[in-house]
Amino acid sequence: MRKYTTVPELSLSDYVHGNTNEKAEFADALYEGFRYFGFIILRDHGISEDLLNQAYSSSANFFALPEDEKMKCDSGLGGQRGYTAFGREHAKGSTASDLKEFWHVGREFPTDDPLAEIYPPNMWPDAPADFRETFLALYDGLEEVGHVMLEALAPSLGLDEDYFRKLAVNGNSILRLLHYPPIPDGAEPGAMRAAAHEDINLITLLVAASSAGLELLDRDSNWLPVEGSRNSVIVDSGDMLARITNNRIPATTHRVVNPDGPNISRYSMPFFMHPRADAVLSCIESCRDGSEDPDIVANDFLQQRLREIGLTA
Repeated sequence: MRKYTTVPELSLSDYVHGNTNEKAEFADALYEGFRYFGFIILRDHGISEDLLNQAYSSSANFFALPEDEKMKCDSGLGGQRGYTAFGREHAKGSTASDLKEFWHVGREFPTDDPLAEIYPPNMWPDAPADFRETFLALYDGLEEVGHVMLEALAPSLGLDEDYFRKLAVNGNSILRLLHYPPIPDGAEPGAMRAAAHEDINLITLLVAASSAGLELLDRDSNWLPVEGSRNSVIVDSGDMLARITNNRIPATTHRVVNPDGPNISRYSMPFFMHPRADAVLSCIESCRDGSEDPDIVANDFLQQRLREIGLTA
């Protein structure tokens, strides 16, 4: 019997600092939340309110810059680092571009690090002055929260707690700073801030946005708003997790709808947690039933999906 009728809101402190029963209850709620909603809402995650406030301020200050200033760090067709201009990305299968612009921060490493041969380097704008420091700190904080979440998920799938950490250490994870400007006059019919889609990665950790608009499609095909408390982190399951669990944990369709009230900007900051580029996405033994997808290298799967959403050729 399902324990939850709405998206569970959990305290990470119950898992990190709790007793055996509290840890088990957290793990059970996380698994059920992912299975039936694809989402959970996480509080007490350990990322400081000061850092989150600074991140939102720095993001808004960057997106307020003139377009020619932002385009100095144009991400190009690949879209993996730097700035992606308004209207360039679209959902898989959608012909209308999403009404958003964004910036990607990836893993930071020295130029002589072996990872430099695998991942592109970050780009950094000249302003705001605190941009690099702020978002590297947020990247590190969200990545560690993601590792802990996956650690808590592992036993429900019959895995050792460190299974996902081994898969995702030095992963190609990306922090996306999103700006949804006011809906422009003459927007393409049917275009929305983010059309219905599923995330590509293992899990996404989304710092609660500056305003409403996020909706998930539940297992009964109803659109439900997802609203976290201030400074909470909303966590959802992506395509890669669905693939290796043989859809025991499906990737949940979600969207960001256009504002119903004042036509103002919306800001959000999702962290897309990816495996290592060379990791093999192979179905977990406990999820095999003969219908599982064949193995695929994580980077090959990523590139396939990036082509489908218009970020690479």
